[in-house]
Formats: sequence, structure tokens, C-alpha cells
Amino acid sequence: MPDRKTLDVVGIGNAIVDVLVHVDDDQIDNFGLTKGTMALVDEAQAEALYAQLGPGLETSGGSAANTLAGIAQLGGRAGFIGRVRDDQLGGIFAHDIRAVGTRYETPAARDGASTARCLILVSADAQRTMCTYLGASVGLDPGDLDLEMVAQAKVLYLEGYLWDSDEAKQAFIAAAEVAKANGAEVALSLSDAFCVERHRDSFLALVDGHVDILFANEMEITSLYRANSFEEAAEQVRGRCRVAALTRSELGSVILSGDERYAVEPFKLGALVDTTGAGDLYAAGFLHAYTQGESLERCGQIGSLCAGQVVTQLGPRPQVDLKQLVQQHLGAPAL
Repeated sequence: MPDRKTLDVVGIGNAIVDVLVHVDDDQIDNFGLTKGTMALVDEAQAEALYAQLGPGLETSGGSAANTLAGIAQLGGRAGFIGRVRDDQLGGIFAHDIRAVGTRYETPAARDGASTARCLILVSADAQRTMCTYLGASVGLDPGDLDLEMVAQAKVLYLEGYLWDSDEAKQAFIAAAEVAKANGAEVALSLSDAFCVERHRDSFLALVDGHVDILFANEMEITSLYRANSFEEAAEQVRGRCRVAALTRSELGSVILSGDERYAVEPFKLGALVDTTGAGDLYAAGFLHAYTQGESLERCGQIGSLCAGQVVTQLGPRPQVDLKQLVQQHLGAPAL
């Protein structure tokens, strides 16, 4: 990749403050929620639910933002584009993501919806049930794009969750065109199986027309291609993009590129505490290694290692030195 690039990965996604709280299954039922799913709520519902919860961990979040923060923690040059409001939660988001070394310069909105937040209810079996108020984040439009930042990236990373907004779709396409024009690759995370169900046709067109690197879990990729099995879906996606990195929870991951296929084992680094951010950190490890010129197999291994670490703690931002973790388990890069 060109040496002139000043950023490894620039991501576009929802700028969300995560509120993580431990709950039991009865509480989830009492709230009228379905365990293990993500539900969209309005601001009033978010406030009412928040008032009923106990103390929790509040941190900047959002899928793509978590990935970019992970890349920065690994030593990569990362930038993030996402909209917040000029309120307390917006300040928390901006401070947190910059504190880990991610470049973040999107101006805060001065009016309109408040900053997005995601209430993440973590049950004893580490499953997470999410209630998301998207607030200001879905107001992202082409005018919010820092196209100079996009042009300086080796890889542009797009978060599927934002596909619910027509303005954000336009921003995605505009950013992808600038990235391509400047020799960058475009990566997409499908984000959520329900998101895929809502936007299957446009996701298929996006993958075929713009995406070089696709991230999806087993449920998302089988949903995208209406496949009866993971293997059927894997064969359908093969060749539609340069690289498909498909995660399978405790079965590890599979990486496809042309005729190549790599099966990557999962890392089990401790008791399972919280699966929030596992896919985000897999993408972080993979993309960091990818932009440093590593082999696809090692990209998958570093992604798997980062995901294996984050599920042993509460929250999606690693609480260990990721560079040391990679050195300890996988050794120095073979560059």
C-alpha cells in the first residue's frame, strides 16, 4: 500500500456512548426484552430503562468506533467519523475515543437529537441484550465527512448499522468513492442479522459494487445469502469481494480470498464475561495486521486473539496492552 498514506484505517459509524450493566434473566423478561437481541428505542424509552438499571460502566462505543479504538491500541493510525450532539454524553464520547489515540474531528451538532446511547444488559452467561437510542448518530450526512481524512486512509471501514439512515447511505457511497479514487480499499461490517434482513438487497449491491473486505458472523452471512448453512453462504460470498472474514464464535473464523481458505482457531484466554465488542475487536486485529502487510492467516489470528481477550472483561474496550498481548501469544510480525 502507498507509503504516502498518513492513516491506516478510517471508520464511519454510529457515535454511541455504551452503558453496560449486569442483570439477571428475570430483569430482561420484566423489561419486555428478548435476550441476546438488539432493539431500537426512542429517547423516552432509553431514559425510562436507564432509570431502572443499577450502576454500570459508561464508555464511548459504537461498533466501528470500537474497532478504530482497538486499531489505535494496537499501534495503528486510526481515524473515526461519527456525529454526536454538544451535550454531556457527546463530550464523553469525544474524550474517550481520542484518549486511546484515535483521530476524531467530526463537529458536534448544536441542535437536534441528543447523543446516541446503547444500554447493554449483560447476563450471567455473558450474553448481551442491547437497547439502542440512535439519536444524533443517524443524522450523519455527506456534509459531516472529512474527505481529506478519508483520502489519507489505506482502508475505509463502514459500519452496517448506519445503513438505516438514507443520509448515512449517501455519506457511505461518497466516502467509498473518494477512498477508491485515492487507492484505498473499502471494508464493511454487516453488524447485525436483523440489519441484514432490513437491507439485504442494498447490502448485496454494496458488497458487489464497493466492498473489498467483508466482515460478518455466521448468522449475518447466512442471512445475507439466504443460505441453509454456513458452508453454502461461504461459497456464495467467495469471489464477490477480495477478502471475506467470517467469524463463528467458539468455532473460530474462516477467511476466504479467491481460491484461498484459512481456518483460524479461537483464543480462549479466560472465563467468558461479556461478548460485547468481540466482532469489533476481531475486525480491529484483522485490519491492523492487514494494513501492516501481514498474511491473511496472521490477520485472522490477531483478530481472533483480540476478540478472545475482550470477551474476558466487561465492555468493548480492551483493558490490557494489545501490542504486548500479540507479542506474547503470536510473536513479532514476520515482516
